[in-house]
Amino acid sequence: MPPVGGAGQSGATLGGQTPPPPSTPAPGSGGFSQPTTYSKGQPTPARGTRTGGNTPAGGTPVPGAARRPSGTPSTGGGPGGLGRTRKARLRVTKVDPWSVMKVSFLLSVAVGIIIIVAAAVLWMTLDSLGVFDSLSKTLKDVTGSDSNGGLNLMDYIGFGKVMTFTTLIGVVDIVLLTALSTLSAFIYNAAAGFTGGVELTLAEED
Repeated sequence: MPPVGGAGQSGATLGGQTPPPPSTPAPGSGGFSQPTTYSKGQPTPARGTRTGGNTPAGGTPVPGAARRPSGTPSTGGGPGGLGRTRKARLRVTKVDPWSVMKVSFLLSVAVGIIIIVAAAVLWMTLDSLGVFDSLSKTLKDVTGSDSNGGLNLMDYIGFGKVMTFTTLIGVVDIVLLTALSTLSAFIYNAAAGFTGGVELTLAEED
């Protein structure tokens, strides 16, 4: 009778035969088959076709990699992907009068500065072209006499007087625009309390 190896003894034989070594599961398998991952551009086999594991186009299995479902379309922003637009409807129910007053004040100051600069540039351009001299000479010829020098136009449209008048207009513009904008904010809040406000539709593209 052939000897029987003791328990825990390596290389023990039974009946003259060596038992096969125990099977060791692949690392990371956990008793389940590995999913198959296909690279971009690789054709997907038909349903029910067996694959040799998680093998990409290069032929080397990738253990533990996730497989993307073949039926899910790609929504990326690549050349072949189509952008998706999300829309949202919002309603402006209240406007802060303090913020409206600050913004309108700054905008009215900018408008006043633009008016003053534009008036100065226009006056200097007309003066360099000789328009004022021609008008003054014409008025003196029409209204002048031997004892009286006639009407001098530059006494009324001189640069200093024009800038003073333009600055006054700019200050009035700042006060009026700021007051009217703030009053409009209060009126809108009162109207939005009854009507619900203005509805806006905003769109965002992925």
